[in-house]
Amino acid sequence: MLTVLPSVMLGHTVAVEPYLGNSAYGPRFGPAVLVRCFLDEQTRTVRNPAGQEVTSTSTFYARPGLVCPAESRVTLPDGRVTRVIARLDRSGGGMPTPDHVEVQLL
Repeated sequence: MLTVLPSVMLGHTVAVEPYLGNSAYGPRFGPAVLVRCFLDEQTRTVRNPAGQEVTSTSTFYARPGLVCPAESRVTLPDGRVTRVIARLDRSGGGMPTPDHVEVQLL
């Protein structure tokens, strides 16, 4: 049985522009997608995909299936624009805990 984050926990909405790679003019992003999520604006130290310690200013939690690779652009509810440090799949492994995606932000 698949258990996902309940709707009652998804009280925030962020806009995610997936990172598509670099071009001669700089980074390229896909069209913005509105994502319902739970936003935790807490500063903490995390590791980026290269294994380096960096400071994350916010983390949001969303339902599985979100396309949001590192370097994607995210607009928070207050209008602040930030970038994705890492996107992590969090699975309950068959236990009755909600499967979700954790997205760490700069």
